[in-house]
Amino acid sequence: MASKPGVEMLADVPEARRPPRTWRHKFADALRGVKLGIRGQSSFFLHFFCAAAALAAAWVIGLDGMSWCILLLCIGSVLVAEMFNSALEILCRGLDESTRYRCAPALDIAAGAVLLAAVTAVLVGGLVFANRLAQLWHW
Repeated sequence: MASKPGVEMLADVPEARRPPRTWRHKFADALRGVKLGIRGQSSFFLHFFCAAAALAAAWVIGLDGMSWCILLLCIGSVLVAEMFNSALEILCRGLDESTRYRCAPALDIAAGAVLLAAVTAVLVGGLVFANRLAQLWHW
């Protein structure tokens, strides 16, 4: 009977015994990850600061519900992209010198993803704010 490719190799690896994790443990791990993301990267702090400024401005000009949703999705996408980029940077730092150089393209792609998310968020946020300001000024 033919087995699936790679299954033979898995048979030799001892299975790690770990008790089932509760949702509380998983949630605690996730919160620890967010905390590490916020504290570990200065660029995350910059994105977080810009997000707070955008949220304050949105509150001041009184955005409607749909505009809030759009704004929060844009902010979330930038912060998520930054956290994935940070996780990849940490992972690549853990490699030895002989293999670390092969991570460079992946790190560049991750940084590009953050840039793309940030530029998109600025453009979409600008449209949301411009629309609301046009309504307020009766343009």
